[in-house]
Amino acid sequence: MNANPFLTVAELTKVLSEASQVFVLVDDNTRRCCLPLFERLCGVSYVLLEIPAGESHKNLHEAEVLWKALLTHHADRNSVMVNLGGGVVGDLGGFVASCYQRGIGYINVPTTLLAMIDAAIGGKTAIDFEGLKNQIGSFYFPKGVFLCPDFLKTLPQRERLSGLAEMIKYGYIAHPDLLDADTGNYVLHIQEAAMVKWRVVNEDPYEQGRRKILNFGHTLGHAIESRMLNTDKPLSHGEAVALGMYAALWLSVRLCGLAPEVLDAYRDIFRRNFASAKRSFTETDLDAIAALTLCDKKNRNGAVQFVLLKALGQPIIDVAVDMETVKLALFELQKLMKI
Repeated sequence: MNANPFLTVAELTKVLSEASQVFVLVDDNTRRCCLPLFERLCGVSYVLLEIPAGESHKNLHEAEVLWKALLTHHADRNSVMVNLGGGVVGDLGGFVASCYQRGIGYINVPTTLLAMIDAAIGGKTAIDFEGLKNQIGSFYFPKGVFLCPDFLKTLPQRERLSGLAEMIKYGYIAHPDLLDADTGNYVLHIQEAAMVKWRVVNEDPYEQGRRKILNFGHTLGHAIESRMLNTDKPLSHGEAVALGMYAALWLSVRLCGLAPEVLDAYRDIFRRNFASAKRSFTETDLDAIAALTLCDKKNRNGAVQFVLLKALGQPIIDVAVDMETVKLALFELQKLMKI
């Protein structure tokens, strides 16, 4: 795992031209908004596969539908799947590719900011299961990733902000310059942010150590996202991570000696960029979110494991936090919602 995964147009076209068949997976949004640009860039023949848009469709049923389609079209091990979309398309398509005939090749062509700098890079594939995010999946690395910022021209503002949260996360754990990213300049930071992710993954492909730092903000973020998924006001992944980062920074001040000024500065970042993430959580919601952290994949021996900071760019992995303190962090998060 040392080769740079990012493909040029020529490299992408070459990989696809050498495949026995090309399958392009889209959702109903990327079929309409992104597929025409992909066709102009590559000009290869393909079989179109389509799923409904949205996290609620990243499930076993849709995986079965796609496996049946691959069988119907006689896909073999030299076939390649192109995942043209955001995190849902990439996660589901990668998972389907990893299992079909014990693994066929796939390429991620991310069309959202979040996918370009995070979800499409690193070989994590998954579906949601029993109301929990990414519970069934595998580490299965793509043949490559093709980054094309032109796809972002079709992206709603809320989705841009979702990706911005992950970009800012990289600023806290590895590259503080990225804390200056905002909705006006994020395009300038895409390659920089993507390389932060790739360098961490390349060092620890299977998340045995350093790669865990990428989960900063995600322990409570995933729990919040799961809790809100089937409500009338669901949160995007990035919005949930924005909330999870605040809780993680508060815990870092309390448990790891992080300077309180870092938390204060994040409040300003949150106010400027993530007002759409504000929700009014009931006491029942808070209890349910706290309980959902017990299902986090990073936990060990029944203890909730957080990634926290002792300083900017200095993350600490595997910090065990008791449930009482998790709930205190959630109460602090409630205060943020009221600012």
